[in-house]
Amino acid sequence: MSKASPFFEPTVVATPDSLAVLHLKRDLLTPTILRSYDDEGIGYAEGKVTTTRYGNYPHSTLIGQPWGSQIKASKVDTGTRGRVGLHAERGQKRKRGGSSSSRRDETLAGEEDAELHEHGVQTKETKAAIPADSGFCHLLPPTPEIWTASLPHRTQVVYTPDYSYVLQRLRVTPGTSLIEAGAGSGSFTHAAARAVFDGYPTKETANGRDSVPPKPSTHNAPPGHTTGKVWSFEFHEPRMLSLQREIQEHGLENIVTITHRDVYELGFALPHTAASPKPPINASAIFLDLPAPWLALRHLTRAPSSPLNPSSSVHLCTFSPCIEQVHRTVSALRSLGWLDVEIVELSAHRIEVRRERIGLQEEGLRGVNATPATVDEAIKRLKEVEGRDRSYHHGMTTKALNDGIEPTAGGTGQSAEDGEEEYISKQQRLQNIKDRQADRKLYKEGRLVHRTESELKTHTSYLVFAVLPREWTEEDERRAQTEAVEGRTEVEKVEKVMSKRQMKRNAKVAAGGNKDLEMEMKWRLDGGDGDD
Repeated sequence: MSKASPFFEPTVVATPDSLAVLHLKRDLLTPTILRSYDDEGIGYAEGKVTTTRYGNYPHSTLIGQPWGSQIKASKVDTGTRGRVGLHAERGQKRKRGGSSSSRRDETLAGEEDAELHEHGVQTKETKAAIPADSGFCHLLPPTPEIWTASLPHRTQVVYTPDYSYVLQRLRVTPGTSLIEAGAGSGSFTHAAARAVFDGYPTKETANGRDSVPPKPSTHNAPPGHTTGKVWSFEFHEPRMLSLQREIQEHGLENIVTITHRDVYELGFALPHTAASPKPPINASAIFLDLPAPWLALRHLTRAPSSPLNPSSSVHLCTFSPCIEQVHRTVSALRSLGWLDVEIVELSAHRIEVRRERIGLQEEGLRGVNATPATVDEAIKRLKEVEGRDRSYHHGMTTKALNDGIEPTAGGTGQSAEDGEEEYISKQQRLQNIKDRQADRKLYKEGRLVHRTESELKTHTSYLVFAVLPREWTEEDERRAQTEAVEGRTEVEKVEKVMSKRQMKRNAKVAAGGNKDLEMEMKWRLDGGDGDD
């Protein structure tokens, strides 16, 4: 039985064997699969560890924490001495890239640990993590937006501003069947899966395309209900295999179907089977992220074996970086009968909102402007610098030696003369500022300011939208005319059987509160001739 996807049903806390994202800074996020054992066979004493430029995070410190928690980095010896795995036992250092045999041994060790863990066998004792002095991250649950910012880039990525607008223009709703050609890194795939999701398919699903056991979820589709589906096609087989592995790890394999195919030549229709004699896709939304989308459009027609929904209009979007591609795509769309062709370019402009703190009391803290905020602060700092200078030279004099004052280079609290202010070292001043930080409410201090980006992000692509109306036959026209005539007849019948009381109520509503007009309309309904 498959597990429920964290993209649809996030838990309250981070659980083992689930996807999590470590937010290190605004533009740096690291995804990882949480494990309570060392599935990679690296051999850290703390178990599985995610190493980053901002610290090391053993998974034992992440599992069980509520989403959004701030996690402090831990002290982890990432060298040979801190590892109890294969390399440590052999006394070897791990070289960059490693040899094929060593990587194979580590993989086998990780697979053995995973197999033992599945059977409830404790593989090895892990060392308790020790918090580090600095470094932290935020533990985030997976969403399409967070995944887009953290996924491994295999191709050009469709970012959130683009795919959110595309899904809205394609009129994608829960239950929609969507075709995606050119899956690439899977950014749009995850967003589309969330948009079409309206329940997990079950054995009783009667659309002929889903026959999987129900997931352990309250979002199982009722019998006979058509669930949303993303039909994804990718020409590059290694990219397809990588994305297929990610889809399975994220619990989306029953919502997303990935096919390795050249859609230019073979099109989109899946092979017919005895269990599914009709075309199984019936898509009403199409997204083409291809180098030459005009070559794939010939397979998106109203032919008998078409993958399109025959009973509704089909909305299409192509994602092309060059205007020459757009010209050829538009020409092909018009020749094939697509309507409402429109070209759109999106430019995202980020606005950063933050609190700006200025002053010497912010010295040594991150994200602040440690300059004097007032003239008094500047004068005080100048006096401090001059005082340290006098204290230094005074400590070097013979008189200071005779008085028992030991000369110092940085000033450690000794004064030059009685009555003068005592000056401290820079290290001590920074430590005092850091100690006072714990009692301050930094989120309330400073001015609330916003800054916009000086320049727009570079161009991503042109979006070409088009609509293919449903096929309209003479039989459809006759049926529509018959329904229109029957509808008018029913309206006339209702008007004839309307009671006089209902007609007076309608007159009251039509009068809109005008008593004179209301009385006149009722009097006419009672048979008056309108004369005084």
